[in-house]
Amino acid sequence: MKIVSSGHMRELDRRTIEEFGTPGDVLMDRAGASVASQVQRVAELSGLPDPFVQLIAGRGNNGGDVFAAAYHLKKRGLLVEVCLAGSADQVRGDARTHLQRMRAEEIDLHELATLEDWKDAKESLPAGDIIVDGLLGTGAKGPARGPIAGAITYIRHQAPDVMVIAIDTPSGLDADTGLVEGEAVQADVTVTMGLPKTGLIEPDALEYVGDLEVADIGFPDEYIEQTPGDPLREVIVESDLYPLFPRRVRRSHKGDYGHVLMIGGSRQYTGAIMLAARAAMRSGSGLVTAVVPESLVASLSAAMPEVIVRGAQETDEGALASDLWKTWSGRIEDYDALLIGPGMTRHEETRRLVQQILKDASLPIVMDADAISVCADDVDALTSATSSLVLTPHPGEFAALLGLSVKDVQRDRVTHALDAAKRLNATMVLKGAHTVVAQPEPPVHINVCGNPGMATGGTGDVLAGILTSFIGQGLAPFDAARSAVFLHGRAGDMAAWRKTQAGMIATDIIDELPFALRALSMR
Repeated sequence: MKIVSSGHMRELDRRTIEEFGTPGDVLMDRAGASVASQVQRVAELSGLPDPFVQLIAGRGNNGGDVFAAAYHLKKRGLLVEVCLAGSADQVRGDARTHLQRMRAEEIDLHELATLEDWKDAKESLPAGDIIVDGLLGTGAKGPARGPIAGAITYIRHQAPDVMVIAIDTPSGLDADTGLVEGEAVQADVTVTMGLPKTGLIEPDALEYVGDLEVADIGFPDEYIEQTPGDPLREVIVESDLYPLFPRRVRRSHKGDYGHVLMIGGSRQYTGAIMLAARAAMRSGSGLVTAVVPESLVASLSAAMPEVIVRGAQETDEGALASDLWKTWSGRIEDYDALLIGPGMTRHEETRRLVQQILKDASLPIVMDADAISVCADDVDALTSATSSLVLTPHPGEFAALLGLSVKDVQRDRVTHALDAAKRLNATMVLKGAHTVVAQPEPPVHINVCGNPGMATGGTGDVLAGILTSFIGQGLAPFDAARSAVFLHGRAGDMAAWRKTQAGMIATDIIDELPFALRALSMR
């Protein structure tokens, strides 16, 4: 999905109203309904069956979205109240239409028209379970002042104890630059309308935006196509991935959904290959075969009965020996995709094994973890590979592979990922906050879901397993990569809502995969 400036978004909004003929109050109602749906989703995942929702409105169109959302939440049976940073007689246009409709539902409205009112509210007005921020829209520039500034401070004061959902952009954040002047709302979820705005994707905005959800409120496809977007970047959204996951044929069998081969594991790191294999099974693979050191076969077979576990030669240290390729190279045509790397260690035998695989294998290869690290001194092995490659490095592995510092990589992740994809003629998945998926030509695709709770051991192995599964099921490497990082992030968000970011572990993401797949497939 294209990324647009706030100015181009306003023009799209204007055209939809004036040329296409959709009334502004209808667009506002759709926006409010989308916000209400996200509030319900967050409440359900967080274990809040009957949440008290406090909605904070400005006097402009963002406030109108708040009034519409409050109406829809009340209709759905939730307990709601609205706080207005101003007085009701200052609300005009479509926002006033929705204010009146909301009042007809007898929803409590608190008018806090001064900075002092908001200072008092920190003590006198309990926030409930979820706060919705609808103070400032995408056109706001500069630091907030007056009652708006007071309302932002109020939200920040309450935020440690409540969930915060922002409408369109967190108030106080510049929707074009991602910068903050003064104070800004720190949201758990931002529901932006129509298309993602440039500032919401910038690194400086990460701490404020939270999960970014893009709401479809009915802008015509033709107008969206005509709206200029960022030529270098796009955002991964579920609607773009739907066509990649068609309905399964009733008469199908496991052979129709790919047989993937995974080579990895060691006595030192037994869990990595297990996480990858389990994630592949949960992502729809028909069959998964894991080749591991012989000494691990019994324990891993018991731990994952759905996976075919095969033993291979190992070193004295319990790492895979390169001689295994003499046996497995002749079987490679039986598989649809290959994953190498999880838990392999950086033993010299690993280096030899990876070099042999890159030289001989003809099927698509996903390279993760140690398989990437051992190529840092032999990038030519990657550029000369005849297979299509997908690399999934974290910033440290990426920096070592390309001869950069981690600081340089993080300073411009998009450019470096694109340059690496061109240099290696590969699909590059640069992991981290806002994972970047790049192929040799722009635009790169950025994943905007996921959370800090995923910064824990094993989550990268889970991603590698999902990605390999999708390639094995027939997706092109780039499509598999953008689908995998989205599903991985969505499952991670669901795990965090249920178990908290601090309390979640990698297997929680695997457990959420079947539910996260609902975003891409109804069946």
